[in-house]
Amino acid sequence: MLRLMWMFADKMRCLRKRSTLPLLGFLVAFLLLFNLYVDMDGYVLQDTEKRQLGEALMHPASTERYIHTFRDLSNFSGTINVTYRYLAGVPLSRKKYLTIGLSSVKRKRGNYLLETLKSIFDQSSYDELTEILVVVHLADFDPLWCENLLQEISRKFSHHIIAGRLLVIQAPEEYYPSLDGLKRNYNDPEDRVRFRSKQNVDYAFLLNFCTNLSDFYMMLEDDVRCSRNFLTALKKVIASREGSYWVMLEFSKLGYIGKLYHTRDLQRLAHFLLMFYQEMPCDWLLIHFRGLLAQKDVIRFKPSLFQHMGYYSSYKGVENKLKDDDFEEDAVDIPDNPPARLYTNIPVFESYDASKAYSAVDEYFWGKPPSTGDFFVVVFNKSAKISRIKITTGSEDRQSDILHHGAVEVGQRRVEGKQDGQCASFITLGEFKGGRVEVQDVNRKIGFDVDCVRVVVTASQKEWLIIRTISLWTAQPGGPLIK
Repeated sequence: MLRLMWMFADKMRCLRKRSTLPLLGFLVAFLLLFNLYVDMDGYVLQDTEKRQLGEALMHPASTERYIHTFRDLSNFSGTINVTYRYLAGVPLSRKKYLTIGLSSVKRKRGNYLLETLKSIFDQSSYDELTEILVVVHLADFDPLWCENLLQEISRKFSHHIIAGRLLVIQAPEEYYPSLDGLKRNYNDPEDRVRFRSKQNVDYAFLLNFCTNLSDFYMMLEDDVRCSRNFLTALKKVIASREGSYWVMLEFSKLGYIGKLYHTRDLQRLAHFLLMFYQEMPCDWLLIHFRGLLAQKDVIRFKPSLFQHMGYYSSYKGVENKLKDDDFEEDAVDIPDNPPARLYTNIPVFESYDASKAYSAVDEYFWGKPPSTGDFFVVVFNKSAKISRIKITTGSEDRQSDILHHGAVEVGQRRVEGKQDGQCASFITLGEFKGGRVEVQDVNRKIGFDVDCVRVVVTASQKEWLIIRTISLWTAQPGGPLIK
């Protein structure tokens, strides 16, 4: 299977085009055809699926057709046949919540892998560590470097290896495609093309290995520092996205750091990186993969949970001092925001709809001037014990678009069938001052589980209204221990 893929890729090197977009479209079409007609797991293409594929190939300009066919491929998630070397540790039978994958190669200057591993483990509580598996792919072909680094890892992290929290693996060199004579897209020098092409294959083999180890997969680079209790923050974000579709959630704005996937998508991503390994860098390929699986927009959360800490790149040891200015060392204050529906009778401006005020993504609700009695209400899917409420209006560039006069209320007993999702009764907890309101110890003050949180306008205003964030924290006894 891999040999056929590499033969095809070698032939494609002969195609010299200034723009890679038409080529990428052709490659996607070929990928669809190739993976459907080659029997990898005994899957047989049905007549209806053949027709759908034929239609997609007959209309190469139709992005929607590619997205639909690509997303629905059953055969595209077949396992890539690689025999891995287990250098340290073995997988446990019990699936974890999160696998963290790192690929590491020898650098001409500096090595940050040990610091990265230390940060992952040190910044996690004991309870969090029981839900994490770290997989390190030593992807350099220098056996002496691998052996020396492996000894260091085994010496410093032996208790994590024994506890089943750390695995070190290697994909043998014979499984790699040829890295000579690659296409020089973007006028990159030959050694740069070789580096990024091999990196794509390194990541593909790592993703392939991690497919069935956990529910979710986080990609990190080997020169990263983590925020404290990052898993607790990450789980809050995942819970808040319950019921919504996503392919990739981003917890850092840099490179291939802090990118989260469902493990069910890892095989398709691995195949994708292998097929287009010589076309472009991996972080560019991720954008195409996300789009093909119908996630149009970036979903990135703030504060960032991971920070780049290396000073020298793994490519030729060049300086790389990029930093994520959204990173926070202590990010445990991320709200829970239980799954909910949002309603408002304030006229919405363009696409700044109500849901954007309840998201951890950097976006907001924007409405036309509200009048007395207008409302914005969050209706929970299930009753929740709310401990804290924080609502912020306005933005840095539109500081006048705040709620000048308003109150925050909590309600109970949802009225089923009501279009605006209101509750039967509400009590007022606080008033807005300077465009914001914050209420602590909510559950102790009200004595009931909350079904609705409502913002009410108490006086009309001429200015438009931006609701930047609605942040809600729940009282959850027995949650993860915060160190």
